[in-house]
Amino acid sequence: MNNMKTRSNIRLIARLDVKGPNLVKGVQLEGLRKIGDPNTFAKAYYDQGIDELIYLDIVASLYERNNLLEIVRGAAKDVFIPLTVGGGIRSVEDVRDVLRAGADKVAINTAAIKRPDLIREIAERFGSQCMVLSIEAKKVSQGKWEAYYDNGREKTGIDVMEWVKRGYELGAGEILLTSVDREGIAKGFDVDLVKAASNAVPIPVIASGGMGSVRDMINVINDGCADAIAMAHVLHYKKLTVQEIREYAISCNLNVRRLKHG
Repeated sequence: MNNMKTRSNIRLIARLDVKGPNLVKGVQLEGLRKIGDPNTFAKAYYDQGIDELIYLDIVASLYERNNLLEIVRGAAKDVFIPLTVGGGIRSVEDVRDVLRAGADKVAINTAAIKRPDLIREIAERFGSQCMVLSIEAKKVSQGKWEAYYDNGREKTGIDVMEWVKRGYELGAGEILLTSVDREGIAKGFDVDLVKAASNAVPIPVIASGGMGSVRDMINVINDGCADAIAMAHVLHYKKLTVQEIREYAISCNLNVRRLKHG
């Protein structure tokens, strides 16, 4: 099915996991460390030329609330690139509030698993391009993954590839695909996972979880057919800059946005 997909520019995305007022980072979505103010990091990545930002309130589903509205309002004043916001969004009204605060897209995981029709409702009301299905995947066996929710804490019994296809059929315009096994380890993406999802649906798949080096990016784009890369660890800990990542991608003839200098 991947022959239906026309790939435009590969997007470089900074992923900002937020708990309360703090940017945090964990390993396999656990053992969270506070890193700093999320919008300070967001502005730095914007200044460096990141293509998009993803904000995820990673405890919102646990506490049944979303604390990101003020953070998003602050970010929208300083950054002028697409913002995707997720965590604790359970209704069309929640989506409206997040979009009014300055987001361009919403990422839904837990609420979509509990009530898949929410995907269709959001897509019909705001457009498919606004509806990002966020999937947390754990490997079960070779070529098979299970979807999780509540920040990788809860099993669903749902096969990831079946969920990818169902999400697309319901109206999701994009898939944010996080490998729980690889997240925070910085030893490479689950390329097989990303490739399977990319081949299953004609909509963009964002690879998340595992970026540790520029080679990891090349592998998941060339071998995994990723349409975008979500990065956290390498950026937050200043192992690589956005500029270094982009320049390496260009040197490898990847179709990434070229920045206008001057």
